[in-house]
Amino acid sequence: MSHDTTTVIPAQDAARHLEMLTLEEAHDLLRLLQLVAGEGLEELSQEAGWFAREIAARIPSEN
Repeated sequence: MSHDTTTVIPAQDAARHLEMLTLEEAHDLLRLLQLVAGEGLEELSQEAGWFAREIAARIPSEN
């Protein structure tokens, strides 16, 4: 199933999709979310920050 940029993954499916990421993909996604969270775009930044914290808590650090 392909998703365009306007498609949002329902919250209940997000965990399942994250389980399919490789460790490298997870770190790439974490960096992207941290960048978006730092932009200060109100709700989008808050949501990106929440996802970044959740991913960071579930994956080993890069170092």
